[in-house]
Amino acid sequence: MVEALHVAADAGRAGDVPVGAVLLDAAGHLLARAGNRVEADTDPTAHAEMLVLRAGAARMGSPRLVGCTLVVTLEPCAMCAQAIALARVARLVFGAYDPKGGGVEHGARVFEQPTCHHRPEVVGGLRETEAGALLRTFFQDLRERRP
Repeated sequence: MVEALHVAADAGRAGDVPVGAVLLDAAGHLLARAGNRVEADTDPTAHAEMLVLRAGAARMGSPRLVGCTLVVTLEPCAMCAQAIALARVARLVFGAYDPKGGGVEHGARVFEQPTCHHRPEVVGGLRETEAGALLRTFFQDLRERRP
């Protein structure tokens, strides 16, 4: 989670919402890391989770990331949660909960749907305070800069 928090902070400094993700293989080795790039890439799908899933799949040479762990600083949205299920990620670890936009513990609750073909192990709230503080500070600064 420490690496994900660093990547999130970098994304925030670059003007994107500070969310970071890392993907680890079954042995715990780093496969990919990314921060949000929605603004930088003008791509609404350039969430940190999507970027590491793409990079990890390319590195592994497979669209299925069996045995992998995804660590992300914010509860994934419904789009990212569905991509996690499709990628067959074994374990999802996230920091801050997202009551407004989350798709795992909130909102769509993707992994609880009968149409979900794969449900990863989910651990939420890891370093929640730090992850939440990054987001709160980013949005507070954003509001203060607006006229």
